Amino acid sequence: YNYSRTRKRYYRSSLELLRKAQKRWSESAAKPEFILQLGDIIDGLNKSRGASELALNTVLREFSSSPVEVHHVWGNHEFYNFSRSALLSSRLNSSSLADRSPTGTPARPDIYAYQFCPFPGFRFVVMDAYDISLLGRPESTEQYRSALDHLKLYNNNEDLNCPPELEDFSRFTMFNGGFSRDQMEWLESVLTSADENQDRVTILSHLPVHPSAADWVCLAWNFEELLAAIRSHSSVVCYMAGHTHTGGYYYDKESGVHHLTLDGVIETPPDTDAFATVSVYTDRMVLKGYGMVMDQVFMF
Repeated sequence: YNYSRTRKRYYRSSLELLRKAQKRWSESAAKPEFILQLGDIIDGLNKSRGASELALNTVLREFSSSPVEVHHVWGNHEFYNFSRSALLSSRLNSSSLADRSPTGTPARPDIYAYQFCPFPGFRFVVMDAYDISLLGRPESTEQYRSALDHLKLYNNNEDLNCPPELEDFSRFTMFNGGFSRDQMEWLESVLTSADENQDRVTILSHLPVHPSAADWVCLAWNFEELLAAIRSHSSVVCYMAGHTHTGGYYYDKESGVHHLTLDGVIETPPDTDAFATVSVYTDRMVLKGYGMVMDQVFMF
């Protein structure tokens, strides 16, 4: 069960759900151009059992059967298993698929963020939601100490994985993180360029940034800052996230942006599914959901 013992978790059937998704994609008339994996690819419990590499290899072996590119987003469970430096040199670093433009990736090499353009007029931007975080960085580093100081401004619990009682501050936990100024400046340059070219942009991250698309406790630490950036650029049409296992959706009329939080495989019963196929058109994206994931139409 989850920590509050309100929802059952299905570890043993998770690989089979991935196989079912792969089979559906391979048999579809219109084959996917790429696959998005939105984080928490293996569970943090693997670390204490010395099984992190084995678990990762097992899941990636299933993904390798796909003939198309897989873009990986990093979540908290990636950092429970591996350091940031280890992830940057692992097969979960898909930034080699980034667009080769000057703004393809941020200047700082330790930030895992990049943009790619699968078709003219459309951009997808992978964001690093744990750029500011206690996870994945050695305790001796300035980044760790700075993140700890920031977290303790809002969370005075002995266990920093325990959320503050006040809902507005409940996101300030160790299992969440935020976007650094360097990353936000890079995103600003990407979106400014997209505005000028009249491109359609979809942003991808593990952590949601809209309170109506996820529980407050699952939001990025500085979600307001990213929301403000999204709302100031007409090119952004969609923001996709994971983290919240029960999923969520909200259409932000102020910005015209669709905020989608995908359901987690981990709490999906073995007799159903938790994946989707998105068809992209000039004026909309159509999401065909399977099992726990509901159908959606995202008009631009």
